[in-house]
Amino acid sequence: MADTLRRLVNTSSYSVLQQKLEAWYKDYHVISCDQNLNRCCELVELTSKIQGQLFTILNLTAQEGGHYAGVDTLKSRLLPWLGTCFTMATPSVSPDTSLNLIQDNMEKERKIRELSLSHESDMQKMEDQLCSTRIQLDSVKQELVDAKSELDSTKNKSATTLLATEDEILHLKAELRAAYEQMDVYKRKLDMLEDYERQVRLLRDEVTFLTAEKTMLQERLVRSRSPSPLPPRRSRTSSPVRSESPTRAQLTNSSRHARLVSRFSDLYATERLEAQSLLRRYIDDLETVQRIIFIAAVESFQAAKLAYRQFKLRVRKTLSPTHVGPESLEDAVVDYIVRNLDLYDVQTSVNDVINSMNVNPRISFPPEVDFVLISSFIREMCRIAFSMQTLDPPLDLAFSSDGELYSDVKYRRSYDSEFTAPLVVYHVWPALMEGDSVIVKGEAVTRRGALWRSRSRSSSPVRSRSGSPTRTLMSSRSRSPSPGRLSASRL
Repeated sequence: MADTLRRLVNTSSYSVLQQKLEAWYKDYHVISCDQNLNRCCELVELTSKIQGQLFTILNLTAQEGGHYAGVDTLKSRLLPWLGTCFTMATPSVSPDTSLNLIQDNMEKERKIRELSLSHESDMQKMEDQLCSTRIQLDSVKQELVDAKSELDSTKNKSATTLLATEDEILHLKAELRAAYEQMDVYKRKLDMLEDYERQVRLLRDEVTFLTAEKTMLQERLVRSRSPSPLPPRRSRTSSPVRSESPTRAQLTNSSRHARLVSRFSDLYATERLEAQSLLRRYIDDLETVQRIIFIAAVESFQAAKLAYRQFKLRVRKTLSPTHVGPESLEDAVVDYIVRNLDLYDVQTSVNDVINSMNVNPRISFPPEVDFVLISSFIREMCRIAFSMQTLDPPLDLAFSSDGELYSDVKYRRSYDSEFTAPLVVYHVWPALMEGDSVIVKGEAVTRRGALWRSRSRSSSPVRSRSGSPTRTLMSSRSRSPSPGRLSASRL
């Protein structure tokens, strides 16, 4: 009975009946007569269904009460109400019709009982499924608890391992820091060792120089003690003996010569290629890049020779009032320059070279790039050229011009040259000369029509710029032989 009452409450039949009544009341004057009758019949059917459910509940309640429970209530309330209803219904309903209605009602009650039984069985199955689901949920919860405990243990182990790893990392960092410090100490010791070796080399050179000077002094002492019939002749021959004392520049001339020639070759093999690769980042034309490097080398030699002459004049002016040594003033000046090559102001020469290249009519350059890019190459070339002027005889570059006749003595052809062409289109590297002999060959590019190309370049408006006075003076000086070379050639 309680389940039937619960289903009646859950279906909210009276609420539905009230809503239908209110909707019918609102639409009563709008809809037609047939529609009003249909709605009234619908409400009657719904009321009968509700009454059928109530009678079912009444029957079940009476059965639960036993044979005598509720008899007074049925007699006092139900039977008078039923008599009144049947009395009122008798004029409009026939006995057959009421019998049919009772049969329909019984049939509906039977269906309702079957539906309730099936519903109860379904509810029982759902409760069983719910119980099984709860059991599975409890097992899953237990598994989750176990997994969480395992995860916590794993996290604790990982934290312990991480701490150990961090300690190892800190230890390794400390060892690495100590290794770096030890490496710095070794580097400082190595630098000190290099300084010591440099000092040892300087001391060896000094010892060699002093030994040679000692030998010369001993020879002079022996000659002064030897008997001579003419004393005045000893005084005349004493000056040549004093002038034959070698200086440091003369003693190290051959070694410096070999070192500078080797450095010139290394400059061609290494620094030139580095400057070429640096310029190729901004200039696509390989010929223009090679022309720039060649002109930079030539201008560096011109600037270094000019700086050497000026430096030599200043040293001669400084040493001439106090010079009393056995060597000549010229040898003393060269020896001072060899000993103090670090006094050469190479940055001024680099600036002069860059200024000369900016007004050189044989090269063009993109406006977004400056010749300062190859300043390190120019600086090293100036230093080598300056040191080459201290040799006896000094080293210089061979004279070169575009469109000249190719010479196997001075140059070798580049890989992209036409080997049957007799004229030089442009030069890649200058030749190093000692007097009239070639010490190191240069490199040139030979192609047919070189003379016509050089003339077309000279007639182009871009390269028809006039050179600066400094450039004209330097070029005129470069073509005139130096005093040392002129005297050597005359001798």
